[in-house]
Amino acid sequence: MAKLPILMYHHVTAEKGEGLTISVEKLEKQFKHLAENGYKTYHFRELDKLKTLPKGKNIVITFDDGYVSQMELALPLLKKYKLKATFFVPLDFLGRTDTWNTSSLKIMTAEQLKKLDPKIVELGFHSFYHKKYTELSNAEIEADTRRCLEFVSENELNFSPVLAYPYGKFPKEKKRNEIFKKILSQNGIEYGLRIGNRINTFPFKNPYEIQRIDVKGEFSMLKFRQKIRFGKFF
Repeated sequence: MAKLPILMYHHVTAEKGEGLTISVEKLEKQFKHLAENGYKTYHFRELDKLKTLPKGKNIVITFDDGYVSQMELALPLLKKYKLKATFFVPLDFLGRTDTWNTSSLKIMTAEQLKKLDPKIVELGFHSFYHKKYTELSNAEIEADTRRCLEFVSENELNFSPVLAYPYGKFPKEKKRNEIFKKILSQNGIEYGLRIGNRINTFPFKNPYEIQRIDVKGEFSMLKFRQKIRFGKFF
């Protein structure tokens, strides 16, 4: 089975970044590294059609929260280095700010999402209300998921059937976990992403617990290279 690291980014800044914020300078160095070392990037729609990955280096790039900074600063770099990425968007916050976090970072509008080149950016779900699934009832999870699908249809947005869990949280107790996965499956969600910081194998063993590598703004290039090779070991 092929290895498939999945990177998780958030806000991009022209200044120095740390934590969930990365500087555009560091992001470019990381993207340049991927391009120069022959990494092939994928959208989840493409993975859905594959039984195996081609030999070589494969990776998935993801951005959470739908920040305007991703459109303004990350998208030009994706184009420059011929990479693809999936943007996960909390739909109730389009055109607003990240009230669950800084309350100051702008989130893209529906019109801005429509203008993103689908050959470069794939859109995925990040829930509707950006609440932890561990703190919601089964009925609330069902309602949130359905609202996502309704909103996308009403606004003629093209979203892939993939969901990144807010805060990486999802029900882990066996019975609740089974119900949770059933809700997603019955609503057409094919993939669910947590954090975990480990390297996946493909095909995915558990499509509703796909792990991502949390790329921090303070990472050195050495740390970045180690993370995409080894995951949580470093």
